[in-house]
Amino acid sequence: MKIELIYPRWKKLEGQTTFHLPPHGPVVMAAALPPGVELDFLDENVDPRDALAACEGCDLVCISMMLTSQVKRGWALADQLRARGLRVLFGGIASMLHAEETLAHADALFLGEVEGRLGAVLEDLAHGRLQKVYNFMQAHPPIELVGPARRSILRDELYHHKGVRMVDLFHASRGCRFKCYPCAVAYLGGRSFRPRPMARVAEELAAIPNGRLFVVDNSLAQDKEWEKELFRTMIPFKKTWCSHTIEDDDEVLALAAQAGAWYVYQAVFDTSDFIRQRVKRYHDHGIAVEGTVLLGLDDQTEDSIRRLIDFLLEIDLDLAEFTVLTPFPHTKCRDDLRKQKRILSDDWDRYTAGEVVFQPKHMSPARLQELYHLAWETFYRDEPQSMKMMKLLQRAVARERALGTYRGRRRDLVRQSFGRELTDEERGV
Repeated sequence: MKIELIYPRWKKLEGQTTFHLPPHGPVVMAAALPPGVELDFLDENVDPRDALAACEGCDLVCISMMLTSQVKRGWALADQLRARGLRVLFGGIASMLHAEETLAHADALFLGEVEGRLGAVLEDLAHGRLQKVYNFMQAHPPIELVGPARRSILRDELYHHKGVRMVDLFHASRGCRFKCYPCAVAYLGGRSFRPRPMARVAEELAAIPNGRLFVVDNSLAQDKEWEKELFRTMIPFKKTWCSHTIEDDDEVLALAAQAGAWYVYQAVFDTSDFIRQRVKRYHDHGIAVEGTVLLGLDDQTEDSIRRLIDFLLEIDLDLAEFTVLTPFPHTKCRDDLRKQKRILSDDWDRYTAGEVVFQPKHMSPARLQELYHLAWETFYRDEPQSMKMMKLLQRAVARERALGTYRGRRRDLVRQSFGRELTDEERGV
């Protein structure tokens, strides 16, 4: 059987540094395919090949969608493929969030996690009994089944930014015990924290040649003893990695640093001493911080947003990422805003977290949009985002050189990124 797996393109945020990480959903899906399947993968965001031409002669086209801003492209592509007589199966996070709409463009829709389940789907296809919906949302497979992702389907050379190899994505757990207001993870993966056995974590780490990772777990601060065990397992692999929040505990943070914690994405939601100290404690352990800042919450006014922007400059963040509150499907945010008749658009192409698609409580949509752009401009006014990112990369390179795992030359990376050598001032000398 021949399968074409497609990851649809989406519109990138205007004015921000654009780079492409190797997607995680497709390599997880590929690992769950039974033996004997011929698979080709096409990521429209980086691959110049024509998607329609790549699907010619396939028995099945699988479209994997992660982001809401991908869905309209995925649907349009599916419509064209089906008009040519090809069968299309949808899966992935955005397919689950937009299941009813996606179904209108699909021969089959897969909902849930794939381990141990794709063989039966392909058997149904081979025997002419493909079902319209395969719904496993409420029945997660045993976490022990989650093995190493099949990264061999990726064209490695496509995932470089200015000559620098991007991180590989890796996860040590599924599910999340938290239920954050704008987040759909509780709907997608359940409220139960499901850690992978450490033997399987080690198996996957050993299979990843890239020394830099993004640990994509929704939060590592799920269970303190598990975190410590995870970091002890990671230490021998000498990886350099970024992640979402780590537990605010000295022993945990020290182990994270030993294991290669490079930087964390830390939500900055107010101007409190708690946040100030949180950032400082990461830095005390040699872990950089990228502040993730959500704008447009009901308790935010124009003045409070301006104070928050000023505060970010005070607490010595290494990077900051600003997003606008976005009412994604299957979130409490969307439920509330819909009941209050404050959702202004259901054009999913605009659901990038960089456009205002709802009525804010204390200002006009246009004013919130202006403040979003002001936040980016103010934070990166004195030092551009590309330079701050380069400084983070230099920290990773320094660690890798000390461990003997570095596979490039620092000067080459600098020249590729900036077209010149850095000055002493830029290098912090």
